[in-house]
Amino acid sequence: MKKLLVVLLSLGLIVAFGATASAADVKFGGSYYVVGVYQDNPSLADTDGYSHAFFYQRVRLQPVFAIAEGLTFTVRADALEKQWGNTNWKGGTDDTTSSRRNQVLVAPAAGQKIQESLEFERAYVTFMTGIGQFQVGYQNVDDWGTDFGDYSNSRPRIAYATKVGPVTLALTYEKVYESDTAGSTPALYTNYVDADKDTYAVSGTYNGKDMEAGLLYKYYAYNDARPTANYKMQLNLLAPYMKATFGPLYVEGEAQYWFGKAAAFDTGTGDQDLSAWGAYLKAKMNAGPAYFGALFAYVSGDDGSDATKTKANPGGGGANFAPALILMNDALNTWTNSGSTAASPTGVTSSKYNVIVYNAFAGFNPTPKINVEAALTYANVDKIAAGADQDKNLGMEFDVKATYKIYDNLSYMVGAGYLWAGDYFKGVGGTTKVDNDYLLLNQLTLSF
Repeated sequence: MKKLLVVLLSLGLIVAFGATASAADVKFGGSYYVVGVYQDNPSLADTDGYSHAFFYQRVRLQPVFAIAEGLTFTVRADALEKQWGNTNWKGGTDDTTSSRRNQVLVAPAAGQKIQESLEFERAYVTFMTGIGQFQVGYQNVDDWGTDFGDYSNSRPRIAYATKVGPVTLALTYEKVYESDTAGSTPALYTNYVDADKDTYAVSGTYNGKDMEAGLLYKYYAYNDARPTANYKMQLNLLAPYMKATFGPLYVEGEAQYWFGKAAAFDTGTGDQDLSAWGAYLKAKMNAGPAYFGALFAYVSGDDGSDATKTKANPGGGGANFAPALILMNDALNTWTNSGSTAASPTGVTSSKYNVIVYNAFAGFNPTPKINVEAALTYANVDKIAAGADQDKNLGMEFDVKATYKIYDNLSYMVGAGYLWAGDYFKGVGGTTKVDNDYLLLNQLTLSF
């Protein structure tokens, strides 16, 4: 009898484990990259300074669970986002036991957050209804239109979209900051029910045969400064964009107009009005296996001469927008804290605040698997602080890259950049001596 029970139990386990575990179909996607970098003079020092030479990498997993028709659940997680061999971790070893440690490559530069162990950054449900599509959860934010002004951040939001002919209408609500449980001294927030950071947006996007265009209106209710600084920010953004193809010519552009209150004080102090601009235009001409083009980007700054008004663009040109390998490149700044891209008194950062950028590029595809491209970038600061004796020129940079597709999903790139440092980096008075910088890199990228 005991043997019979054992046999029946074994058969039951076989059936149980052999049955379908879930009605969901899972589609796995993601990416992996590893980058090798050598940078000769990141501080732009005139004397013999330091250089960088290292590898860094990132693993990204993004499974999509198709639970039912019109119903999916998406997750994104990053792992091993770190330098090879870096021992700046718990225990001083290159292990994988510490999450989100700070990295300081060159003291006293500020540490950069990097991801050593697995961290889930996005998780949201997408479902279709009779009135349109909803997305709820931590998802992609701060992306619109072109790469200009984009950051691809992850934050919680509720998004709704519906199609009306060739136009997609969308409404979004985003919770940026929750004050109820913020900080170690919640007593600061007593009687400040309105001390959160939220955004509300409405947009329309047209998709035609050879043209895409859209208009975004977004309202930023940033009230987190009220408990300590007695003011809130009430920002409005209008951002139209377009992408169009005219035969061999491709054109894209985006504009930003920011308005509202950069600081609306509850009591005692006059408000600071905001009126700022951003603009981006790119044209690319295809000529057989070759192509060439140019782009222009503008992000308004402010000289600080009028305390009641500001023209400083609060959104910037975005981390995703990177026309150069060295100058204002977000990826390079993240991993090196390089002097040519670090924050400055006028706000010139890897996110491209307060700048004017000109870029010309040309490329050639000798085979479908090989691409070679060269680019020349020239950049200025838009505004210098009132009364400051400082040059606006950030410099000129020449870059060249070659990419080979080993497989459809695997590519290898080698690149080099040389920056002629502008007099802006000499600082106020122009007395500091600076020198040029160059960069060598190679990158292996896998997507799946």
